[in-house]
Amino acid sequence: MTLEELVPCDSSKMQAVSEAVERVLVAAQRQDRLTVGVYESAKLMNVDPDSVVLCVLATDEEDEGDIALQIHFTLIQAFCCDNDIHILRVSGMQRLAAILGEPQADSEPRDLHCLLVTNPHTDAWKSQGLAEVANYCAESRDRNQWVPFVCLQER
Repeated sequence: MTLEELVPCDSSKMQAVSEAVERVLVAAQRQDRLTVGVYESAKLMNVDPDSVVLCVLATDEEDEGDIALQIHFTLIQAFCCDNDIHILRVSGMQRLAAILGEPQADSEPRDLHCLLVTNPHTDAWKSQGLAEVANYCAESRDRNQWVPFVCLQER
């Protein structure tokens, strides 16, 4: 049984959290507070973990067999738990690519498997969407679901 089967994607709470995740990612990208890519995220967390407020790990079914990616995810999840960083797993890589837009034509495709939302120490960036996602993560931890799952809905 997969995580997606255990956590249905069609609940109203899941829909609200999915929309909040999308709003947070768009706002973070617009404000240059989004780090994209497994390697780039690991570098940032090593240098300044206190600036990270949310880690989003994204996969689809075809990524489940990628052992290297799963090892990276395990290490990132452990680091996030040790540093009190909210962490969320999402499915819907195509929706994620649509939300964040395509890279420029002459650049390489982005690795959307790991996204970090940062909050610089000098600025108390708050958003309703970030609060919703943080509450969902906290509620999930209270139910012993340490890495909550959200399905990004195609539109």
